[in-house]
Amino acid sequence: MVPQGGKGAAAKLERLTDVREPAPASSPKPAPNLRALPRGITGLIRPHHSKLSLLNRTADALCVWAGLWVALAVCRQHWSDLYLVAGAIGGILFVFFAEYRDVYRGWRGAALHEELGRLITAWMGAAILLVVLGFAFKRTQDCSRLVIGTWLVATTALVSLWRVSVRLGLRELRRRGRNIRTVAIAGAGDLGVGVTRRMLDNAWMGYKPIGFFDDRRPKGYRPIDGEPVEVVGNLDEMVRRARAGEIDMVCLAGQPLAERRARAVIEALADTTASVCIVPDIFCFDLLQARLVSIGGTPTISVFENPFDGVEGWVKRLEDVVLAVMILAVTAVPMALIALCVKLSSRGPIIFKQRRYGLDGKEIVVWKFRTMRVCEDGHSAANQARKDDPRVTPLGRFLRRTSLDELPQFFNVLTGTMSVVGPRPHPVALNESYRGLIHGYMLRHKVKPGITGWAQINGYRGETECLEKMEKRINCDLWYIRNWSLWLDLRIVAASVVKGFVGKNAY
Repeated sequence: MVPQGGKGAAAKLERLTDVREPAPASSPKPAPNLRALPRGITGLIRPHHSKLSLLNRTADALCVWAGLWVALAVCRQHWSDLYLVAGAIGGILFVFFAEYRDVYRGWRGAALHEELGRLITAWMGAAILLVVLGFAFKRTQDCSRLVIGTWLVATTALVSLWRVSVRLGLRELRRRGRNIRTVAIAGAGDLGVGVTRRMLDNAWMGYKPIGFFDDRRPKGYRPIDGEPVEVVGNLDEMVRRARAGEIDMVCLAGQPLAERRARAVIEALADTTASVCIVPDIFCFDLLQARLVSIGGTPTISVFENPFDGVEGWVKRLEDVVLAVMILAVTAVPMALIALCVKLSSRGPIIFKQRRYGLDGKEIVVWKFRTMRVCEDGHSAANQARKDDPRVTPLGRFLRRTSLDELPQFFNVLTGTMSVVGPRPHPVALNESYRGLIHGYMLRHKVKPGITGWAQINGYRGETECLEKMEKRINCDLWYIRNWSLWLDLRIVAASVVKGFVGKNAY
């Protein structure tokens, strides 16, 4: 029970909450008194810090030590002062990098793979810095490389196991009715229904909607078919119940929720202990890796964003360099033979260079083995290669069907203009013809183009003789950008080896 604030506070509460948005009528109601409303919200939006954060920090440091102990035991090595120092520094660096990756925030409602991804990248960053320090102080020769490698793997497994165990433990507690947060939904429109459905469909998060509160809906109205959650009162009732300590969290999801009305409700809820979150009405947009961005201390939402900013960009670049070097090392001899065959089979250069759009829509030069009798730079409105295209040489037809003509693009990857996995780059003329026809077409250029991609392994490659085929390819590209992860890239690479580099549509 929250203590009452006296007659003055009650009067203020009554004045602030009596700001219902008027229903359509001939005579509007008078506007509320705004003098008592807050002047605005300043500073950054801060994440909610979980009560488990201290426990997780301690557990992470212990996992580093436990991983080192496992590595020494497996490799049959003895503890030494050097390993003791390495374990201590490794634990400190891990917690430091985890803080930087925002691992210790509250993860209620967030996906497990997102938490594990941040955790693993934090440990990799700590491990790399630890190795660098070892080289700097010339102590790496005193450490077993097998121990270090096993330590990396063991610690990754232990911290992941700890996080999974915490999740399972919290899920069991919530199944038994513990660790539950009661939630009031302010607004029974589409936004309110959407966030409520998420809570009901994901009971493991521990959010329990107690009902909708809406000034414009009748009490007892059920906006979600088949669910018992209904409108239980208006906003005045919601504030009253929050003051009584019956509500843990309030979601402001009015649609539309007038600015002065929302500010008044927030001001009234400031006299309660309920957490308040605002569900922004931005989901009508085609979001692409939307994220919170601070501009001089003012929080803003970036609707279209590159997913490879920060640590993710380093991971993506490291992945590209490692894969490109490995593949070029394996294919060096075949590439030399292909180059010789191209030179002997037809007149023209061995390497075909074409201008295409790269990152941020900037032009890049893409390399391929020449497969046609013509060499168009991409600016002309030339037709795409089609079945039985007379421009394609006999050798070129084989190279295109097996995608061996694209092997030189791994040099593009090493120079940084392309990625191993990403949306396939189109010739400049083709880009210009489609960008005005397909919504969101240019968003695929928020990332580097790739040699293979999600569209290619799903069969959307080769000629796009109709708009529908190109739309499906673009939808795959945008899905990849929204859902990128290192594991997704490795999955695409593996699938490309099996079916992505050979297909009936590649001609």
